[in-house]
Amino acid sequence: MWFANLFVSGSMTMVVPFISLYIAGMGDFSESYVQTWSGLTFAVTFIAAFIFSPIWGRIGDKYGRKNILIISAAGIGLSVFLMGFATSVWQLFLLRLLMGIVTGFIPMSQALIAVQTPKEVAGKVLGTLQTGSITGALMGPMLGGALADMFGFSNSFKWVSITIFLSAFLVFSGVKEVKMKVSSNSNEKKSYTSKEVLQHIISKPVLLVVMLLSALIQVAHFSIQPILSLFVEDIHGPVNIAFFAGMAFSAAGLGNLLMSRRWGRLGDRVGYIKILIILLFAAGIVYLPGAFVTNIWQLVALRFLLGVSIGGIVPLRIAYIRQEAPLSMQGEVLGYNTSLRFLGNVIGPALGGLLAAAFGFSSVFFVTSGLLILCGVIMLVTWYTTEYEAKDSKYMSYKH
Repeated sequence: MWFANLFVSGSMTMVVPFISLYIAGMGDFSESYVQTWSGLTFAVTFIAAFIFSPIWGRIGDKYGRKNILIISAAGIGLSVFLMGFATSVWQLFLLRLLMGIVTGFIPMSQALIAVQTPKEVAGKVLGTLQTGSITGALMGPMLGGALADMFGFSNSFKWVSITIFLSAFLVFSGVKEVKMKVSSNSNEKKSYTSKEVLQHIISKPVLLVVMLLSALIQVAHFSIQPILSLFVEDIHGPVNIAFFAGMAFSAAGLGNLLMSRRWGRLGDRVGYIKILIILLFAAGIVYLPGAFVTNIWQLVALRFLLGVSIGGIVPLRIAYIRQEAPLSMQGEVLGYNTSLRFLGNVIGPALGGLLAAAFGFSSVFFVTSGLLILCGVIMLVTWYTTEYEAKDSKYMSYKH
């Protein structure tokens, strides 16, 4: 499953660096037209995934997550393969839409592993799985650019699709899904309606906040993405801009890669919410000095520290959902969580671009830092008032 996540994550990011160039080569378009449609074709995948993630999660709960993984990988592979034959912007847009509809491989693999993994080691295992996605995301853009240089844009899509089809084959032949039985002694049901799933989420304040913060954290994490290369040029100059922008981008991924498994393992021992609160405050504090950097190496160091602090947030959230959601609804709950993440992926870059245009680059760092610290405060207050105080009151009543 680790290799399948690596291939899918890497393949989906391979084509990102040259989508705008691919559109520009389809006709004699103005620069504003290319920029607008590049943004639309990029965003439509996330918007479709936002809508369809809970649906796939519910289907996975009912019919098996391995089947959905195979369908998702095959669907993504087919859409990417057909992008290599697109001759108009509309065709590319519709294929990116199709890609968003079937995009559920990474969250569905997380749901599959979460369900098959004992609760006491879920954070460690999910952190390990996360490293596959991160490694793919780090390698993808670099390999995609190299493929485009060697074979051209159209052929690159076709080569990328092969690795995605390979992921479908790896899941089909190498992943065994064990149907987990609901205990007859528990209050769990074999299936839940969507209304019951939503009621369960709303009835647990900490779980609800963990899921809602998924969107805010993604907004904060992605706010810098559209302007990072421009910011690097501003502090470093135009020399080797692509190389240094890539270095700044990858530094966060490297920190994430190194720490995901460690944060997950620590969460298994001391509690997922406690570590999540610490990481949210740490990420907010690390983001703030970015507004004052004067050279590229300061930025790279801060991006690495940001990756270290953010590295545990995804596996910790999923491990907590694994702990709090009944077995028969975990796919759908994780689907809602994924939807909120995709919503943040759409809002974040738009917010960052608007802030930078209106108030300058520094404003993005100030707002993002404040947003992450606010997430930490909300999580801390919710956890303290609903779980910590509840345990304390039970202990006091037991003593009396």
